[in-house]
Amino acid sequence: MNKNILILGDGLLGSEIEKQTGWHLISRKKDGLDITKPETFYKILSQKGAVCKYDVVINTIACTDTYNAQRDTHWDVNYKGVSDLVEFCNESNVKLVHIVTDYIYANSDPGIDESGVPVHCANWYGYTKLLGDAHVQLKSNDYLLIRSTHKSRPFKHEYAWANQAGNFDYVDIIVAKIIKLVEKDASGIFNVGTEPKTMFELAQQTKSDVKSEYKLSNSSTPTNVVMSTNKLKDFLL
Repeated sequence: MNKNILILGDGLLGSEIEKQTGWHLISRKKDGLDITKPETFYKILSQKGAVCKYDVVINTIACTDTYNAQRDTHWDVNYKGVSDLVEFCNESNVKLVHIVTDYIYANSDPGIDESGVPVHCANWYGYTKLLGDAHVQLKSNDYLLIRSTHKSRPFKHEYAWANQAGNFDYVDIIVAKIIKLVEKDASGIFNVGTEPKTMFELAQQTKSDVKSEYKLSNSSTPTNVVMSTNKLKDFLL
């Protein structure tokens, strides 16, 4: 794939993509990128005449504090910022790869595929990520949406929920699948994950002394976000 690819954001996901590919990464802190201020990424990503330097932009920037009840914090990053980024990519004829979340499948039927109806969970994180997802579908001229959840390796918490199930996996595994989709020029929506498991089962793979916990500390956290990954498997064959 002979394309110039840029990663936005140096969090767990963005850093892992850079590690596995060597693609250029722009950091919010180091490079002064602020997705809530579109003038910053117009300045950083564009050449003279507003011609973007890149063919593909992978957006890993998000407000992921699921327990934060402040609407504006999530709204500005997960929805408004995404809206501005879509506009920039359209103007610059750039493909947008946007990372969403399996949280948008909370309260939907288990094993849902990409054509199913997402039903948001009862927190601003899930709601604004769903809005961003829908806006990309509506307004972007060229996009790839990734619905997924990744965890740091090894599992870093003392407890893991034994009653939360999904297709989540460690960040290196999820990223390897995202990279393959990007390299194969996938478009549209893809559920990205591995076989269904509980968070406790995932944690046990890398933390032998992890303790199971059944009571969720926040009622707005979904317990079942199992989704179909058949489309992903078929595409990557």
